Amino acid sequence: MRPSGPELPEDVSMRQLDKAARERLRGLTKENAEWVGAHLVMAGRLVDADPELAYEHAQAAVSRGGRVDVVREAAGLTAYHTGRYAEALRELRTVRRLNGSSEHLPIMADCERGLGRPERAVALAASDEAQTLDAEGRTELAIVVSGARSDLGEHDAALAVLDKIPAAERQGDLGIRVVQARAVALEAAGREAEAAELLSRVDPVALARVSGEVEEDEEVVVFDAFDEDADLDESDLEESGTDAEEPATAEPEDVGTTSAEAEVDEPSAGDAPGEEDDAEDRR
Repeated sequence: MRPSGPELPEDVSMRQLDKAARERLRGLTKENAEWVGAHLVMAGRLVDADPELAYEHAQAAVSRGGRVDVVREAAGLTAYHTGRYAEALRELRTVRRLNGSSEHLPIMADCERGLGRPERAVALAASDEAQTLDAEGRTELAIVVSGARSDLGEHDAALAVLDKIPAAERQGDLGIRVVQARAVALEAAGREAEAAELLSRVDPVALARVSGEVEEDEEVVVFDAFDEDADLDESDLEESGTDAEEPATAEPEDVGTTSAEAEVDEPSAGDAPGEEDDAEDRR
């Protein structure tokens, strides 16, 4: 009997996965690998546009390939994007056991925030695993930790975490996300005017794209938003397309709530997730 799952378009094939992912599926039978791989393709394709359907595709893949790390990775990431934070955390812990990688540590920390446990997010950032992250991973983790510090009411610490990110790691879209995180920290500290002024220094098209409002491949312009004493002259404004009197209003994403601490059980590496408890919704 053919396994059940969301319908697969005829043009979808596991060959659309990258080579590394295809290699990880070699332990499955050819027919099973094709079916699981096709669902992984759909999960990746839909995770931003329709995360709930992406999650269903990932769950279908888990039903026949639950012992493969890339399959559990898809399950964890789609669970995260649908707000199933406890499930996402379990899946990403399983991925870590299967392949030894800590690349998803920032998302795991964000899951802790989503479950109302910001102190655990801070603890993950202080772990030995955090030291193994690349530059992008360290920046992503710092953004999460800044939010966790704000959740704990430690507003100065939330800003200090972002200030410690090297300038070389505050470039392009990731740099804009750092600026957004700083604006969120300022707002949490009751400094709304400073947050708005900070966002006004960023190219509005780039800010909208990073916020998910537009998809055009526009040039990213980021002013030195960490230099609160910096002045913008007319030439700066003309180059960026920013109107000094009309600052960008795109709201940065903030995650996490504060609630009672709850324990999360970890499954064995071969367990497929099924009948999961619904995780708390992010406030």
